[in-house]
Amino acid sequence: MANFLKQWVESDKRELKRLGHIADRVEARADEMAALTDDELKAKTTEFKERYKQGETLDQLLPEAFAVSREAAKRILGLYPYRVQIIGGIVLHEGNIAEMRTGEGKTLTATMPVYLNAISGEGVHVVTVNEYLSERDATEMGELYNWLGLTVGLNVSNKTPEEKREAYNSDITYSTNSELGFDYLRDNMVVYREDMVQRPLNFVIVDEVDSILIDEARTPLIISGQATGTTTLYTRTDRFAKTLVEEDDYKVDLESKTISLTEEGIRKGEKYFGLTNLYDPDNMALNHHLDNALRANYIMLRDKDYVVKEGEVLIVDQFTGRIMDGRRYSDGLHQAIEAKEHVDIEEETKTMANITYQNFFRMYKKLSGMTGTAKTEKEEFREIYNMEVISIPTNRPILRDDRSDVLYPTLASKFNAVVADIKQRHENGQPVLVGTVAVETSELLSELLDQAGVPHAVLNAKNHALEAEIIMNAGQRGAVTIATNMAGRGTDIKLGPGVKDLGGLAVIGTERHESRRIDNQLRGRAGRQGDPGLTQFYLSLEDDLMLRFGSERIKDFLEKMKVAADDAVIQSNLITKQVESAQKRVEGNNYDTRKQVLQYDDVMREQREIIYAQRQQVIMEENSLKPVIMPIIERTVGYVVKTHTQGEQANWDLQGILDYAIANMVNEDSISLSDLTGKSASEITDYLMERAQANYAMKEKQLYDASQMLEFEKVVILRVVDNLWTEHIDEMDQLRQSIGLRGYGQLNPLVEYQADGFRMFKQMVGTIESDITRLFLKAEIRQNIKR
Repeated sequence: MANFLKQWVESDKRELKRLGHIADRVEARADEMAALTDDELKAKTTEFKERYKQGETLDQLLPEAFAVSREAAKRILGLYPYRVQIIGGIVLHEGNIAEMRTGEGKTLTATMPVYLNAISGEGVHVVTVNEYLSERDATEMGELYNWLGLTVGLNVSNKTPEEKREAYNSDITYSTNSELGFDYLRDNMVVYREDMVQRPLNFVIVDEVDSILIDEARTPLIISGQATGTTTLYTRTDRFAKTLVEEDDYKVDLESKTISLTEEGIRKGEKYFGLTNLYDPDNMALNHHLDNALRANYIMLRDKDYVVKEGEVLIVDQFTGRIMDGRRYSDGLHQAIEAKEHVDIEEETKTMANITYQNFFRMYKKLSGMTGTAKTEKEEFREIYNMEVISIPTNRPILRDDRSDVLYPTLASKFNAVVADIKQRHENGQPVLVGTVAVETSELLSELLDQAGVPHAVLNAKNHALEAEIIMNAGQRGAVTIATNMAGRGTDIKLGPGVKDLGGLAVIGTERHESRRIDNQLRGRAGRQGDPGLTQFYLSLEDDLMLRFGSERIKDFLEKMKVAADDAVIQSNLITKQVESAQKRVEGNNYDTRKQVLQYDDVMREQREIIYAQRQQVIMEENSLKPVIMPIIERTVGYVVKTHTQGEQANWDLQGILDYAIANMVNEDSISLSDLTGKSASEITDYLMERAQANYAMKEKQLYDASQMLEFEKVVILRVVDNLWTEHIDEMDQLRQSIGLRGYGQLNPLVEYQADGFRMFKQMVGTIESDITRLFLKAEIRQNIKR
C-alpha cells in the first residue's frame, strides 16, 4: 500500500516536472512580450490565427500565446499570472483538471488556455455554477479578450434566440452548465435551421468542475410538456400517508433513504381505498402515487430538500444550498410534495427531451476543468470523463490550522459549544464563517446567536440575492457569517485590516457533509494565498451522517476509550478518521448512483444521437429529401409484402396487401386484387413501388416550386419523428422506473433495460417509417404548407 502511495505521489511530481518545462518556455518570452507596444501585442492575435491556418498546432503556439495573454493581463487587468498559474493553464489546455486551492486565482489561470484555444475560431465555452459568476467573469475577463481582438458572449437564460446565437458565435462564450445543456436539447427540437443557436461543441473549461460534473450528475436535464393527469389521487394518497405511524405502519431505511409499508400499513391501505389487494396489477397507478406520498411526507424534509416560497415548492441543491430555479422532481414526486404542503398541485408533465450532464459534456472535442477539490474523485473523473486530476502547488505555503473534529453526544450540547466558540471569537474581533448543511440548521443557529447577542449575517437559499454583499463583508473584523454550502463556491473572502494579526478567518463547520469535497471547500475559505486561518468541525452522535453510517462504530469506539457517551466531548484524529470512512461509504454509494444513471442514459444516448443526426440532416437539406423518403417507402412496402406472402403462394394474403395499399398509398378506385394476382413477392413490391414513384411525381407537379416540395417533405418527416420520439422517451422513462423489479426474478435490470430499449427503438423506427409512408403518399397537397 505504501509503495502504491509513493508511486502515486511521484507520478504527480513527474507530471508537474513535465509541465514545469513548458512553463519555462512561456516565462522565457516574458521580456520579449514586455518590449512590444500595445498595437504590436494586439497584432499577435491576427498573426496566431494566420499561423494556425497555415498548419501550426495550438500546442506549438502555446508558449508564445500564453506569454502574450500574460503580458496583456498585466496591462489591462493589472494582474500578472504566477508560474503556478501558467502550469494550471497548461493542464486546462491539455483537457485535464487543475486542482487549485482557494484564492490561487483560477479565473486568471483560465485566461491563457481560453485565449490560446479561441485562436482556432471554433469557439471556447467557459462554464460557471451560476449566472452571477458568468456575468462577473464575462465582464471582467472580457476586457482582456476584447483588447486582444477576440469577441466575448454571455449566454444566460433570459436571452432571446437571436442574442443566444450571437453569444455562441463569439470566440469565447460564458454560460452556466444547465443553460448549455438546455440549449442543446432545444436545438434538437427546432424545425427550422435558423432557429438553432449553438455551434458544434469544441472546447470547454468548467469552473468548479466537481460541483457540475459530479454533484449535479445525478440529475438529468429534462424538457417537459404537459401530460394529461389527475391531481385528486395525489391529495387522497397524501391524506392516507398522514394517518400512518412509523414502525407500526411503515419503516424508513435511513442508509438507502427508502420507505416501505408494513403488513399493518398494507391492511390500512386496503381498508382506506376499499381494495381487496393493494398490490394487484390493476392498482399500479395507486401504488406509484402512494410510494411518492410516503417519500414526500417522511423522507423529503422541508427547509432541507426543498423550501416553500409564495405558494411554490422549490428544490434546494443539497451540495450548494442554492435554490434550483425551474427544476422539479420528476415522476410525480414534486406533485406529492405540493399535496403534502397544501399548495396548488401542478399538472404532471411528459418528458420531451432529456440528457445527463455526463453525456452532454462528453460531446465536447476537449473537456477541462478547475476546482479546489477534485482529488477525492479522481478515479471517477478518469473513468467517466477521461480526465486526469493534477494538483497545482500553491504560490505561497499554506498557514491554515486545520483542527481535529470535536464530538458531542447530542445536537443541543454541540450547538451550545458552537455558539460559545463564535461568541468568544467575535469578542476578540476575529471574523467567523459558520458552515451549515441545511437551511433549517442555519436558521436554528441564527436564533441561538440572537439569544446570545451576537450580530451576524445569514446566507442561505432563502436570501441568496444578497450573496455578493454578504461574502464581501465576511472577512472584516468581528464579522459573523452563517452560510449553507453555497458560500463555498466561486467566491473569495478577503481579510479586512488587522484581521491577519487576530489569526485570520475562522471557519466553523456545524456538521460533516456526506462528501469530503464539500467539507474541503468550506475549509478552503480560510488561509487563502498564505493568509493565516483556522478550521474546526463540531459533530454530534445525532448528526445525519452519524445516524446513517457512523454512530454505532463511534459508540463502540467511545466504550473502548472508557468514555460515558452522555457527557463525552472528544477531540481526536481517530474520530476524524471514523467520520471520513463514513463519508467514503456515502461517496461510494453516490458514485454508484451516478454511474448507474450514466449506464442507463448510455442506452438513450445512442438512440438520441441517431434521431438527432437524422433530424439535423432533414433540417439542413437544401435540395430534395427524395433520396431519404423513397428508401423509407421501399423498406415499408417490402416489410408489408413479406409479412403477407409467407408459405405457399396459394396461402398468400393478397387482400391484406390490397387493404394496406388502399389505406396507405393509393386511391381505392385505382387498384384491385387483379393487379396483384399471379405476381411473385418481388414483382408485387416492384409494382407498389412504381405506384409510389408515380404518386411522388404527381405531387412534384402539383407543387410547381421545388422549395415547396422540400417544405412538404420536411413537414411530413419532422411531424412523425417528433411525435413518436417524444412518446418513445416517455415510454423509456416508464421502463426505467419499473425495470428494477426484474431484479427479484434473478435478472440484471440494466441488461434487461438495454434489451427492451433496443427492441422498443427498433419498433419506433418501424412505426416512423410506416407513418411517413402513409402521410407522404396519402396527404393532400396545399400551396402554403409550413412546418
